[in-house]
Amino acid sequence: MPLTETRLRALKTKDKPYKVADQRGLYIEVTPAGGKHWRFRYRLGKLEKKLVIGSYPEVSLKEARDATYEARQTVASGGDPAFDKRKKKIREEFLSAQTFEAVAREYIEQMMVQNGRAEGTIIKANYFLDQLAPAIGNRPIHEIEPFEVLAPLKRLEASGKHETAKKTRSFAGRVFRYGVATTRCKSDPTSMLKGALITPRATHYAAILETRELGGLLRAIDDYTGHLITRFALQIAPHVFVRPGELRHAEWREIDLVDRVWKIPAGKMKARRTHAVPLSTQVIVYLTDLAECPSSDNLRH
Repeated sequence: MPLTETRLRALKTKDKPYKVADQRGLYIEVTPAGGKHWRFRYRLGKLEKKLVIGSYPEVSLKEARDATYEARQTVASGGDPAFDKRKKKIREEFLSAQTFEAVAREYIEQMMVQNGRAEGTIIKANYFLDQLAPAIGNRPIHEIEPFEVLAPLKRLEASGKHETAKKTRSFAGRVFRYGVATTRCKSDPTSMLKGALITPRATHYAAILETRELGGLLRAIDDYTGHLITRFALQIAPHVFVRPGELRHAEWREIDLVDRVWKIPAGKMKARRTHAVPLSTQVIVYLTDLAECPSSDNLRH
């Protein structure tokens, strides 16, 4: 005889658990502690299995029957509803632990540090993460919506950091796409934010375009009376055409005065390739003089 709400409410506890059948494999189990738990019994081949549906009255009779109907459909199509439920629970627990910050730090380690990206690039990535972490760092990455990412970006914009906001959005997008590739989320919400941020205005720096002005600059460098190593760096810079950071981090072991070449290791180059810089006669003179300075032991000042 099928169950009714009246019969369910009237079920009393006993010394031992007992079952009361409803229909089509659905039954309710009553425990000595007073719990009433819905179960669905089914067979896969010769194996009898059961699916835990929930407790009464949190799960009503109608809801239990609806869940049973869906489970029967799954069994009829060759599936296993209990296994599917267990798999879903495991995935939900896994995803709840996959916060944006956890995935971002994994991305930085796996895709940047392990791939030998420049130290400066990694520092910047961590900086961008610091801008996002207070807002979405502890949020499960698969639950984050576009407006949650937009909020910290707008705060950066409000403080006048338009370029930082743009680059932070780009970093967030890379983290989300990494999350998609590693099955932690299904999409990149930052793709919906294109056009939501102010386009940074390009800053044009002063440039010397006349040879006479360039000559004046070089003479001014020669007359510089500040730190000696700073003067040598300024004198060498126009001859080698490297980034300021690469010049600042130059080391004697990279420089061959005999073959007149400076070989910058791949780890210091943005392109991650060893770079050979020919040294002019003037640079050889500067470096020879620099080598005699007591404070130039490793050329990193």
